Amino acid sequence: MGEFTILGLRVVREAARCGSFSAAADRLGYTQSAVSRQVSLMEQAAGHPLFDRLARGVTPTAAGQIVVRHAEAVLTELDSTRDQLDRLTAGPPATVRVGAFSTAMAALVPRAVAATSARVPLREGTTARLLTAVARGRLDLAVVTETGTLAADMEVEVLLDDPLLVAVPSNHRLAGRISAAPAEFRDERWIAGSTERGSTLLGAWRDSRQEPDIAFVARDWIAKLGLVAAGSGITVVPGIAAPAVPANIALVRIDHPAAVRPTRVVRMAPSAATRAGQTTAPSAATDAFIEALRDSAAALTSEMRGRLRPNAAGSRANPQP
Repeated sequence: MGEFTILGLRVVREAARCGSFSAAADRLGYTQSAVSRQVSLMEQAAGHPLFDRLARGVTPTAAGQIVVRHAEAVLTELDSTRDQLDRLTAGPPATVRVGAFSTAMAALVPRAVAATSARVPLREGTTARLLTAVARGRLDLAVVTETGTLAADMEVEVLLDDPLLVAVPSNHRLAGRISAAPAEFRDERWIAGSTERGSTLLGAWRDSRQEPDIAFVARDWIAKLGLVAAGSGITVVPGIAAPAVPANIALVRIDHPAAVRPTRVVRMAPSAATRAGQTTAPSAATDAFIEALRDSAAALTSEMRGRLRPNAAGSRANPQP
């Protein structure tokens, strides 16, 4: 009986995944005859046929399923070993210090963190404080909603124009609608983060002649959404937070050009001189994280649109524009 080999196990795993020796050969960059030979050698080592040869491909036998399962474990361990050895020579990962406003911490920033190899200390805060931290070299970049007056050596990029949505109970009269005009929310009871209009998301899209009826003040998003689900009122939700909203709460887009909140990323220009006593992340690591933010923003925009698809009744009542 022969011996199992790493090459042979890799070929067997790929053939099982593809369901075809020829497709496995294409994926691995081998000839079909080389794949067939490796499978034959692994069958000799196993003492059993590993695949049933069918007219339109192959399928693992019971013995083949056992070998594939163990091949997966062995190859995963080897890949992990290689990664750890590579890190020995590559040195420690770069550090990118990132700040963001609270809603961006729900999904936008965490997904970017998961997609990067850098070490990413996070800081949550208001836009004003985050911009100050970037200017003073305490953060490498910040995700903010407003920029105000920037230092001359700051760079700004708009990640997305984030639409504002209204979260309503599942039995609400607007549930199932894609969008609604501001006038349709006029008599609603609102749940907001503050009674001060300028510090909430109840902004320029509202009718300036009528103050909103703020029934509850809650700064925590879990509390806001809990009150909505209980039927105690409605609240404004940024589009980037849509994936974190429970399925038993409906989301409706505000049909008004001002019901948008630009989400931006701000950093010091890579060419800016390093201030005394400050350290900055390598430009390549910062660039990579910003690219991950772009990808995260695009994915969240797509998911938000999916949440706004109406049910059948809503589709008839309010067809998509």
